[in-house]
Amino acid sequence: MHLMLQIGIIGNHPAGWRHQDSRVHELRSLSLHADIAREAEQACLDSLFLADAVGRWGTATYSADGYLEALTLLSALSAVTHKIGLIGTASTSFSQPFNLARQFASLDHLSNGRAGWNIVTSAYGEKNFGLDQISHHEQRYAQAAEFVEAASQLWNSWESDAIIANAETGIYADESKIHRIDFSGSHFSIQGPLNIPRSPQGRPVLVQAGSSLQGRDLAARVAEVVFTAQPTLVEAKAFYHDIKSRAAAYGRSPDQIKVLVGINAIVGATEEAAQQVRSELAQGLREDYGRLRLSAILGGADLTGLALDEPLPPSIFVEEHDINRRQSRFGVFKRLALVERLTMRQLIETEALSAGHWVVTGSGQTVARRMIEYFDQGAADGFVFLPAYVPQGVTSVLQHVVPELQNAGYFRTAYEASNLRGHLGLAPLAG
Repeated sequence: MHLMLQIGIIGNHPAGWRHQDSRVHELRSLSLHADIAREAEQACLDSLFLADAVGRWGTATYSADGYLEALTLLSALSAVTHKIGLIGTASTSFSQPFNLARQFASLDHLSNGRAGWNIVTSAYGEKNFGLDQISHHEQRYAQAAEFVEAASQLWNSWESDAIIANAETGIYADESKIHRIDFSGSHFSIQGPLNIPRSPQGRPVLVQAGSSLQGRDLAARVAEVVFTAQPTLVEAKAFYHDIKSRAAAYGRSPDQIKVLVGINAIVGATEEAAQQVRSELAQGLREDYGRLRLSAILGGADLTGLALDEPLPPSIFVEEHDINRRQSRFGVFKRLALVERLTMRQLIETEALSAGHWVVTGSGQTVARRMIEYFDQGAADGFVFLPAYVPQGVTSVLQHVVPELQNAGYFRTAYEASNLRGHLGLAPLAG
């Protein structure tokens, strides 16, 4: 199986920064992120996965708010690691293809072929870029598809053997192998070529993290890795089959698109110790902030006056297609509320622990066994670890879960490839 580690935030639980082992005062230091990156590389993980956002979500009053910019941090980490992949999130709604293509090509060069791009459309942050409102969900994905096509043409504008670098003749490059692209679409018009030679992988590995219908379709067309929130085995199997079928319908080999399920593994030396950590995290979350986060993920539903220990009334929910921000996550929590009949307190705890991802609590052996079950039943090609707090939450996973997977023959004990495409078993790109 393939394994990645999400980094870039102090922890996936909003109260994780309050944990006694948290290094919250080093949140924006290179030393903290470098320690985590080196530890993940020692465990032979496929890649680091850097979550990012271009605006604030919620309030900094109770949450350790503030992201380091993805490509800046990953470039720094490329200098302190050697094999592990470096996947960064960048928005197609608030970027330009030329700049983004140049930035990721630079990261791929600096890291000797370890770059990946997590393609997102951004559900908020529009006012930070001078826009009155966010584009409609479908329009954002249409723009994203065009953005990826433009960036891909820019990455391909240099042939792999364009650089000659003959000091005797004074010829550095063969200009006939550097191509103008003249891209013209509904959203972007770009001449090119890119002003940086073709990178070691040809382009970054393309990753997509949206699970709405439009997100699935974009993933099936262009993505090589799909990162998804699937809280149950049944849902994960259905999503896995859907993505592979969609990819085949576009004429792609299903083996060349890897589906990775997000997992928040709360790990302890024993089952009891893991449950204790989970309890401590729950106790650290303020109720008022929990209500605020749950309301946001439910599309701004009014939770005022509703009882904590009762299920939510169906009347507060709109239809999923009417949600314009974080549509797939809304669908997850609507199902948990109306089908599973979770109380508000349970929904708040679930959102804090997972934001819709799969949560497993237990010893390293227990967590590994559950992951193997998902893998063997065709629900995932691998997983993205979402540590609840750092750095101890990372260490617990890497020291207790990964060795169990290695001992069972499900994960590598040494890197066999030198670049990210190789780690993922993806075919080299022609060019």
